[in-house]
Amino acid sequence: MTTSTQTPAAGMSPLPAAGTTRPLVIGLDLSLTSTGIAGVDWADAIKPRQKGHMRLSWIRCEIADRIRLADLVVVEGPSYKHGHEAGAHERAGLWWLVTHDLWRRDLPYAVCPPAQRAMYATGKGNAGKGEVRDGVRTWFGVECDGAARYDMADAVSMAALGAHWLGYPVADLPDTHTRALNGVQWPEVIPAVAA
Repeated sequence: MTTSTQTPAAGMSPLPAAGTTRPLVIGLDLSLTSTGIAGVDWADAIKPRQKGHMRLSWIRCEIADRIRLADLVVVEGPSYKHGHEAGAHERAGLWWLVTHDLWRRDLPYAVCPPAQRAMYATGKGNAGKGEVRDGVRTWFGVECDGAARYDMADAVSMAALGAHWLGYPVADLPDTHTRALNGVQWPEVIPAVAA
């Protein structure tokens, strides 16, 4: 697993008090070529070499293995403006496979529109990929480098958003950022780890 480093950043909140543990929230930026997967202080990418059904099965298994202990998973919702692009049909299939697995395992998950994950990291729903990456570094202290840097940054932003919703914010963000909480489809049942 390739992990990024966490460095102190402006706005970061202190770690939970002694005797408490921050819940494990995983963010998923699903992709056929480079799925971003992250917690609030680490990021990685899942990069398949297969095509078709083998690719979907491999990504699904990799995700299932890495989320099994999660208290909450935040999955990026579909981007309808990309529905005409090559691979959109297969990408939609991946989204349904992964969310069905979460449902079947009874793991709470949230669906986060792309604009909300951008807003949480930058304060702007229409922020570009580079701006989200910079926001993740500034606010959450996670460096996302390499070819999958944008996928990983998106996943970190969603993990931090989920932690905030549970009552464990990673940073003291302004209202321009936290208003993103209102646009996410949160699970109907709040996980027991919520503060």
